[in-house]
Amino acid sequence: MSRVPGSWPPVEIEPPVLHPNAPAPGTDLGVHFAECFGCGEVEGGLHLRSSVGDDQTVQSKFTVTRAHQGAPGLAHGGLLACAFDEALGSAVGNLLRRPAVTGRLETDFRRPVPVGSTLYIEARLDGTAGRKIYVSADGRLDAPDGPVAVSARGLFVQVGIEHFSTHGDPQALEKLAEAQRKNQINP
Repeated sequence: MSRVPGSWPPVEIEPPVLHPNAPAPGTDLGVHFAECFGCGEVEGGLHLRSSVGDDQTVQSKFTVTRAHQGAPGLAHGGLLACAFDEALGSAVGNLLRRPAVTGRLETDFRRPVPVGSTLYIEARLDGTAGRKIYVSADGRLDAPDGPVAVSARGLFVQVGIEHFSTHGDPQALEKLAEAQRKNQINP
């Protein structure tokens, strides 16, 4: 199948249907796993924080530290892609409540992101096609209405929970299950 340059999503889609237990707009989203490099409390991690926005969006932000630099004084491009993967995954996981993994991530770098700046990322659910979930996001510098520094589009693929038990670390999965029991997190 050929794709028209710039068309997103690249296939016919259905509008995303929020899960009945999806958090309401304005809800602060917690850490989904304490050892997650994106949202957890991992040393040198992103410490990305998110909340539910309006219109099927998740608002995330993180501050770029010296541990995140690539070129002197600027955020590493791969690290920025990581931040978008986390923000897009948060939209899928929290709004659709479906286990899914990243199948594709496209990142467009529009301007440098300096150390010390805060990136505000708005992730949107664009649509679904079977197991495929299409999402996109813009990251703005230093304010929710600041200049767009990075944009991304992602394809997430819904998987069964056995994907994680087959391919993941059993001890990490047990830590996650224990945290969910303590916090009474509903899947």
